[in-house]
Amino acid sequence: MTYDRIYCYPTLYPGILLKRYKRFFADIELATGEVITAHCPNTGPMTGVCTAGSLVQVSLSNNPKRKLPYTWEMIQVSDNEPTWVGVNTGLPNQVVKLVLQKHLIPQLGNYSQIRGEVPYGLDKSSRVDFLLTGTDLERPIYLEVKNTTWAKERLALFPDTETTRGQKHLRELMRLLPEARAVMLYFINRGDCTHFAPGDSADTVYGKLLREAVARGVEVLPCRFETKPDGIRYLGLADFLPSMPLLKINT
Repeated sequence: MTYDRIYCYPTLYPGILLKRYKRFFADIELATGEVITAHCPNTGPMTGVCTAGSLVQVSLSNNPKRKLPYTWEMIQVSDNEPTWVGVNTGLPNQVVKLVLQKHLIPQLGNYSQIRGEVPYGLDKSSRVDFLLTGTDLERPIYLEVKNTTWAKERLALFPDTETTRGQKHLRELMRLLPEARAVMLYFINRGDCTHFAPGDSADTVYGKLLREAVARGVEVLPCRFETKPDGIRYLGLADFLPSMPLLKINT
């Protein structure tokens, strides 16, 4: 099922990716022929979604204090068919909050309060993305969000690099059980994937921890989103394949 647009982008400007460098910079040739350096709001390797020559879309800020007024928002890939992939990792939490406010994920039950960035874990040293509570819930729900863009055909994979932070989050979620519900929400930031599995070839430890977490009761919600220049739509859940053997996938 495809829902109406959850999020609308500001005005976007098309271009072609020339190169990404130093993680936070991307040289892009706009459709006008102008070459600009845009902010790349993504600290990861962007495996499979950072090919020079690809079509991209950027937004433009009117904040005079910004050194780089343009922000790289998405890139078009052709793994299955031409598909836009969101690369701005600052957006998933904003979009998930809108999804939660609209109660579009029935698996989460009838919560009434949504809080963000709530301290939790050992010595309260971590912050969960969302805490859902309400009188109709038997237990509070701690929900972590992970942006997911790496794919092999129609299989979305997370992570695409070793992530000690992600490993820590899985361990923290397991410690919440059984007093609370612990949920990992994978924000599949492309509309062409129908299944989800751990990215074992990028981080074997994470894959093993995720399977252990599921066995202990941590819930996994692989949420599919269609990202296009006119906005982001929620497509429902992908099929989770936790029992898939460790994958050896060429990057």
